[in-house]
Amino acid sequence: VQLQASGGGLVQAGDSLRLSCAASGRTSSSYAMGWFRQAPGKEREFVGTMRWTGGRTYYADSVKGRVTISRDNSKNTVYLQMNSLKREDTAVYYCAASARSYSTDYSKAYEYDYWGQGTLVTVSS
Repeated sequence: VQLQASGGGLVQAGDSLRLSCAASGRTSSSYAMGWFRQAPGKEREFVGTMRWTGGRTYYADSVKGRVTISRDNSKNTVYLQMNSLKREDTAVYYCAASARSYSTDYSKAYEYDYWGQGTLVTVSS
């Protein structure tokens, strides 16, 4: 599975941004798509995830209510819609695919087998 993340950029606090993650290859082998982020000097942090079957989503408390994960099956693309952006949302955002058929919430980085290259989101005040 190959993942290509895009859509990052420089925005102002309060703005919205939508990131995309296009999947190719053996996408049928993945059970969930997740988004993580890594701010400078910090560890990679879980943002949210969506299970391919059923479309159930799960979000980190730090972003809950401000982000939404959706998908377009016809394009094999998953989106991360982020609203009311804050300076602390500044990070490189990664999409990832999990080949694990089961997880309680797919919130751990080690549960993901394939990673995109990351796209930088910078939020200015």
